[in-house]
Amino acid sequence: MRMSAIAAALVAAIVGFGGTVAIVLSAADALGASDAQKASWITAMCLALAAETIVLSWRYRMPIVTAWSTPGAAVIAASVGFDMSAAVGAFILAAIAIVLTGLFSPLMQLVSRIPVSVSSSMLAGILAGFVIKGVQAAGVDPVLVLPLVVFFFAVRLWNPSMAALLTLGGGIVWAVWLGLSATTPPFLLQMPVLITPSFSLEGLLGLALPLYLVTMTGQNLAGLAVLKAADYHPPPGDLVTVTGFFSLLSAPFGAHTTNLSAITAAICTDTEAHPDKDKRWITGLWYALFYILIALGGAYCIAVLTGLPKSLVALVAGLALLAPLANAMTIALTKESDRIAAIATFAATVSGITFFGIGAAFWGLIAGLVILALDRLKNSAFKA
Repeated sequence: MRMSAIAAALVAAIVGFGGTVAIVLSAADALGASDAQKASWITAMCLALAAETIVLSWRYRMPIVTAWSTPGAAVIAASVGFDMSAAVGAFILAAIAIVLTGLFSPLMQLVSRIPVSVSSSMLAGILAGFVIKGVQAAGVDPVLVLPLVVFFFAVRLWNPSMAALLTLGGGIVWAVWLGLSATTPPFLLQMPVLITPSFSLEGLLGLALPLYLVTMTGQNLAGLAVLKAADYHPPPGDLVTVTGFFSLLSAPFGAHTTNLSAITAAICTDTEAHPDKDKRWITGLWYALFYILIALGGAYCIAVLTGLPKSLVALVAGLALLAPLANAMTIALTKESDRIAAIATFAATVSGITFFGIGAAFWGLIAGLVILALDRLKNSAFKA
């Protein structure tokens, strides 16, 4: 046991939770979730990813840590026309799809073959909406927002991974100082709340499918890449299956998908966590413990966050997604031959269009795939 392992796990848990909880809160607001349902959502996700991390780290003796799907939360927040019941139905369908993908290697191969230019541009279109709302928050409440923007970029020069978290903390203090925050509630514990799911074709195509795709391509595949870079080689299908199974268990309590982590995994797999590669898996157990503690305070965290000005939540979510947006756009435009399809996917996704009750993320994906197929058909015809 080394203190460095505990410290790495604590930093990873704080960054993972604090840096993206505002995005989850935006998703819950988009669905009209009650305070009890928001608390249940956070608590169930924290417990699910803690259980996944314990099972996978213990079983494979590797620092395999999981997280909630941040792109997935962005997909949910950008959706239109869904309530919590429909969302829970979509969460269940997405979790089942993830389990099946992990169990059947042809499905894993099929998902990995989705052109990265299309999947990344779809994700970029989803994230861009949040970044734009963060910018718009400056016009709504400049006294609150503008000093925090300066603070965020100043912290980013020192420690990019902590910038969003510290901005959230600083924003809470600043909002209280300005008298814009509700009274801090007393600490309370709350059990997860069961939510009856509803299923529909609109929910399948407009929410479950985009949630599944961004979770698999933007999170699970990236998480596997981080493990591989650290010289860990667990069976990919088993890892994906476990995350899908626990996502399925937590979905009825309002939790969207959990998955292999990339950013927090990079912290836990680093040599600074433990110099011995074969003992670094202990970091995963500490990471899980810290998330269990966070789960116990989930209701309190939500109560504090819901008392904050909406412009602050929008700002923090937008700032937290700047780097993922830049990364997604860079990947989407890397291959010159795919750029038109990528831009079309991005434009359709960010437009927010809805046809037949199905949201823009699905139509952006379809647009990109069709354009790529036509381009490749033309190229093959010329070669023939």
